[in-house]
Amino acid sequence: MSISTTPAPARTDDQATTSISTKTVRRTGWAVAFGAALWSATYFAFNPQSTDSTEMTIIDVGALPAQFALLALVTVQLRTGATGVTRAARAMLRVEMVLLSLATLWTVLHGLVPSFRDDLWLAILDVFWPLSMLGMLVIGVKIAFAGRWQGLARWYPLIAESWVFITLPAMGIFGITVGRFVGATHLLVGYAALGVLLALRPQLTGARD
Repeated sequence: MSISTTPAPARTDDQATTSISTKTVRRTGWAVAFGAALWSATYFAFNPQSTDSTEMTIIDVGALPAQFALLALVTVQLRTGATGVTRAARAMLRVEMVLLSLATLWTVLHGLVPSFRDDLWLAILDVFWPLSMLGMLVIGVKIAFAGRWQGLARWYPLIAESWVFITLPAMGIFGITVGRFVGATHLLVGYAALGVLLALRPQLTGARD
């Protein structure tokens, strides 16, 4: 008489993700929508390349809620395994959180401490802003291919996270005035709309009550 046992299958999906409530996703969605709308308003109202110290502060402070909301959004993406459940898929989200944190630190220092604005180290820190935007675009592509988020939530991050790659070329081609209006509008139809989508349909991310 022989006895054999069969090991239980690995629970890769359960181990790689953490449960998250629809309430948390909904709150994050509203935060993203509000932050993007406020950032859009500053772009409509002020020249993002202004050299006036007060305007520079207003522009930076106006962007901060959006940056904090994006950190919350990436956290939701990590907890729902939006980019996939492999170690590499989750690592890209953790890297993005570091890039966003450094970009946000630059915004705080540049906006609230004018004496730092001409310092070389702050200019180096500024590099993390475009790097974080590139990272968001990569995440948008990965979410679309992973297919873990459903419906519009699967594809809309890619639209929202193309912001910098639409806005900066528009500024270069059409000038600052037109380019900033393109950027302001893109924030509304991109990140603000994504936030509303997540707020109204949080279950598309896999979140549960």
